[in-house]
Amino acid sequence: MCPLLSATSSAGKWLGFVTAIWVQAICGNNYTFANYSDSLKSLMALTQLELNNLSVAKDVGKAFGLLSGLASDRWPTSVILIIGALEGLVGYGVQWLVVSQRISPLPYWQMCIFLCMGGNSTTWMNTAVLVTCMRNFPKNRGPVSGILKGYVGLSTAIFTDICAALFSSDPSAFLLILAIVPAIVCLAAVLFLREAPPASSPIEEKEESSFFNIFNVIAVVVAVYLLAFDITGNHGRFLSLVFAVGLVFLLTTPLVVPLYSVLFKLKSNPDVEQQIKEPLFVNQKDSPANEQKPENATRDVEVEVNNAGIKPRPLIGEDHTVLEMMQTFDFWVLFLSFLCGVGTGMCVMNNMGQMGLALGYADVSIFVSLTSIWGFFGRIVSGKYGTPRPLWNAASQILMTIGYIVMALALPGSLYVGSILVGICYGVRLTITVPVASELFGLKYYGLLYNILILNLPLGSFLFSGLLAGYLYDAQATGTAGGGNICVGPHCYFLVFLIMAFACVIGFGLDVLLTIRTKNVYSKMCTDKKFSTSIVS
Repeated sequence: MCPLLSATSSAGKWLGFVTAIWVQAICGNNYTFANYSDSLKSLMALTQLELNNLSVAKDVGKAFGLLSGLASDRWPTSVILIIGALEGLVGYGVQWLVVSQRISPLPYWQMCIFLCMGGNSTTWMNTAVLVTCMRNFPKNRGPVSGILKGYVGLSTAIFTDICAALFSSDPSAFLLILAIVPAIVCLAAVLFLREAPPASSPIEEKEESSFFNIFNVIAVVVAVYLLAFDITGNHGRFLSLVFAVGLVFLLTTPLVVPLYSVLFKLKSNPDVEQQIKEPLFVNQKDSPANEQKPENATRDVEVEVNNAGIKPRPLIGEDHTVLEMMQTFDFWVLFLSFLCGVGTGMCVMNNMGQMGLALGYADVSIFVSLTSIWGFFGRIVSGKYGTPRPLWNAASQILMTIGYIVMALALPGSLYVGSILVGICYGVRLTITVPVASELFGLKYYGLLYNILILNLPLGSFLFSGLLAGYLYDAQATGTAGGGNICVGPHCYFLVFLIMAFACVIGFGLDVLLTIRTKNVYSKMCTDKKFSTSIVS
């Protein structure tokens, strides 16, 4: 069999990771609502509260991600991807029919259903990719999360900039891309993305780390390329086409890693082969140097517990069932701090169209792209192994607080600064929470555990976007002849930004508390990492 088609081969495993990158590069369609929300608002004559509730319906789709989490423990990756592809095709396809005016606007409740389907489609894609890759590379969860979530962050800018380059930011063309492209990519990924044996030696782990560094460099180049296109102003038709071709080329460059594995990888010498065959000691206590340490006391306790018929509760850092996880104090601290960060971030992304218009910007695509690109930098930088990850979350809450205060002041350029800061911190939050969940509660039921935490997205969208921003905007707005309403001026979102800043301060306190409570877990992880590195060297 061709090495690229074999999931158990090194090349096949890395090709699977490349297709995972491509899936994530088209998974950010759920964050692009601001690019076409104004068209929906005018076509359906909606108030801001009604429009925000449409965005909430989109985010509620993520609540049904629990289904994809359950399915990930029972069905193969290919089935999960196909479901996501078909659901997205229908959800965004109907929205395209409405915005392109090929059909009359559907009743409000029906539009809510199709937006919900579009939002839910990404949970199937994300679950398939994250669960499979976390299991394939368990020793590199941070880099895996950083790279994959980084491309999710870039995907909004990828969609936005390609649509701007080829279709002059036409909302109808944009929705057509959202409907078709993810479906095609997911169906292609079905052929290559599957579970494979993890690294079994220090040599393989070292090779993985090297390859992940290459993926990081490529991702940064893509981000800088997108940023350069955004900050250089308007472009002619020819330059826009050149940009689009160059972007597609850059998205194919991760293929160099699996091609290297097939064509240029040198044969291992006997010494290396012998080292590969040696077992990898995950914990220092498993190493030969510690073989003779007495463990009778621990075994006696285990025997007594088992004889008594009592199942011991797993410690933080071990595999938890859903019920066991939800009975821990640490889970709820993580859940609530996540809500403060991503809930407020969802509010900004869902309302960016109206925020820009309120401050006098006719085209808000630049702010959507900036939030996406800088969200990538937040995701990629925060995906480093061994760092006490809750501490990253705490730092992001402080920056996000500053971002909201800057936007509340509405000074010249404040929306640029605010969108960058919020983008960075939102990216950090999403990326950090993925490995934190696996490091504290294990990988055995990870698909379901991850999607329980993702419930914060629809919950946060409802609280901060649907209720807070919707009501406060309408209270300041004036009616229009078409039946909708509009608000112009810095006062439109002033109180919204201040309340969200306060929520992030609360989130900061929760993250500091989680950092203190889990310091032993991350200290042990750091020690184990250094031990594995010493074996290789």
